[in-house]
Amino acid sequence: MAFELPDLPYAHDALASKGMSKETLEYHHDLHHKAYVDNGNKLIAGTEWDGKSMEEIIRGTYDKSSVAQNGIFNNISQLWNHNQFWEMMTPNESKMPGELESAITESFGSVDKFKEDFAAAGAGQFGSGWAWLVKDEGGGLKVTKTENGVNPLCFGQTALLGLDVWEHSYYIDYRNKRPAYISNFLDNLVNWENVASRI
Repeated sequence: MAFELPDLPYAHDALASKGMSKETLEYHHDLHHKAYVDNGNKLIAGTEWDGKSMEEIIRGTYDKSSVAQNGIFNNISQLWNHNQFWEMMTPNESKMPGELESAITESFGSVDKFKEDFAAAGAGQFGSGWAWLVKDEGGGLKVTKTENGVNPLCFGQTALLGLDVWEHSYYIDYRNKRPAYISNFLDNLVNWENVASRI
């Protein structure tokens, strides 16, 4: 069964007052995300990956020895990444649940230190990629960054929070000011209840 582009969990203009414009969501979801769906479906059609889950395809096609990943991995991993990304944001006010705050404080020392580390990972990712808050196999939380479409599934980690730092995700609203985009994401857009539900 072919993968489909999921609807946004809110209207295209729902995040505009919080720093992510309708135009950005129209380009990012309707064009970029859709391209990963369309290209991924074409590439897996008739292969051993046809009918497999996104997670199976990502883990099965990731090549840890190569920086340049294959087309199937690139498109399906980006499809998965974006499916998570939209859910990790909300137009509503979102307060960090106590369980998540405790886990973050235990791992980073404070919520502010976590945000500082996450922002540094996103700003420090050279070129295209993602910043992540992950739960590792031992249960601890850590901040990571990945190039291009690589995601925590490749390393046996659970993605709790991910931020797309490809230029198409912020250039309409922030031009080349990636740190401002990251700061706005952490302060205004994160759906902390969704993040907590992933632990």
